[in-house]
Amino acid sequence: MTESGVSASNPAQEKREKRPTVAQALLPVLALVGLLAFSVYLFGEDASYGPNQIALLVGAAVAAGVGWRNGLGWQQIETAMISGISISMKPNLILLCVGLLIGCWIMGGTVPTMIYYSLLILDPSIFYFASCLICALIALSIGSSWTVAGTVGIALIGAGAGLGLSPAITAGAIISGAYFGDKMSPLSETTNLAPAVAGTDLFSHIGHMVWTAVPSIVIALTIYALMGLNIDSGASADDLAITMNLLTENFTISPVMLLPVIALLVMANRRLPPIPTILAGGVFGIVLALLFQRQAILNLPGDAPNLFFALVKGVWETMFNGFVLQSGNATLDDLMSRGGMSSMLNTVWLILCAMVFGATMERVGLLQRLVDFALSFVHSTGSLIATTVATCIGANIITSDQYISIVLPGRMYKLEYQSRDLDVKNLSRTLEDSGTITSPLVPWNTCGAYMAGTLGVATFAYFPYCFFNMICPLIAVVYGFFNFKIAPAPAPTPGTGHQPA
Repeated sequence: MTESGVSASNPAQEKREKRPTVAQALLPVLALVGLLAFSVYLFGEDASYGPNQIALLVGAAVAAGVGWRNGLGWQQIETAMISGISISMKPNLILLCVGLLIGCWIMGGTVPTMIYYSLLILDPSIFYFASCLICALIALSIGSSWTVAGTVGIALIGAGAGLGLSPAITAGAIISGAYFGDKMSPLSETTNLAPAVAGTDLFSHIGHMVWTAVPSIVIALTIYALMGLNIDSGASADDLAITMNLLTENFTISPVMLLPVIALLVMANRRLPPIPTILAGGVFGIVLALLFQRQAILNLPGDAPNLFFALVKGVWETMFNGFVLQSGNATLDDLMSRGGMSSMLNTVWLILCAMVFGATMERVGLLQRLVDFALSFVHSTGSLIATTVATCIGANIITSDQYISIVLPGRMYKLEYQSRDLDVKNLSRTLEDSGTITSPLVPWNTCGAYMAGTLGVATFAYFPYCFFNMICPLIAVVYGFFNFKIAPAPAPTPGTGHQPA
């Protein structure tokens, strides 16, 4: 097996395989970008519900055509596609579990209770600021932006809607905070992956990230605070009262309903596997629904012969098709009628198509060719940092996976950093400043698809308001060109002639 998980090719075939040109490497990328732009023009916010998937598959077909032109057989390309899809299976399973969790937590009163208490304590003028800060602190404690978005994030989206605030800005604040906490937490997978790939230790990596991440989140919080100053708190008072009354009429609101959130956060903090953790949270929600929210279950559309079958049918349907509220208020009904595994199927489809494109690009050698071309423009520390940032963002776009956007550039640029006598913690920091935090800004990336599917806000809608995710890569590039907080390689260990690990 090769490093990418694709079986080694026949030696005779490898001899016939030609190295792609830069023009060939750019052809599928340009085809994809053009089709995606046309897709958005024709279908608007509905582009991710089918048109984008077709664009990704056409891009994969163009890449496969380049591979065939250069001597690759279909069997080799198909094997790479299957390998790429296999990489996405864990995120796809998590997505399905999150869909179940959302439906069960709405049915069990957990999400309505979180929304209700958020409306009590969060003033509209500080809502965006508070949403970002709350998500940052929770993500820092558990190391998972996905868990934060799938729990607290859902409640904040609902609370923002109850206050009459923009779902797109709220989603941007949630994602900004969640990704700051994720990248600064020693419990985060990517925070451990980046230093491992670069060859530095975890806490040196986190300490070095402080210089880019903290200024970025401070600027983002300042922007959210300033945006809140323009909100008329009085104008949302009527909407707030209506929403709170409807919540109490349709659900039992109590601190007891928050127990699934506490349980899930404790399990996540203890690093239990995500899929059983999420499913356990869903089961907890079902138990609460059966104990406290029977009327909400019985109000679900459909007929059943008796109470027992009505409860079983309601719970069962919520798990696979989501919860449906019929309060008479269109805004609240739309907000509370969601979840279920089926709600994530389009996102799963998007990820599968994206992984096919990324795997084909990698197997045909087009990614490596683009990176080699980018390195030809590196003449200084600033241009090296900028090239690393651009490569990580490009990998997020092309491969659709944040882990690949860390591993691939990290592996390719490590020797370049060492040859320029730069500490490899500069590389690990840059991988996180660009690879980790820009992943939710790409609609077909696993992270972008997850955030859009979970929060119910299209990626292109929340993109402009993810201030932390956009500011941090820029600060990293500025630091590089001004040689600010760029650590030189450590001096060799005395008596060995080798640099310390």
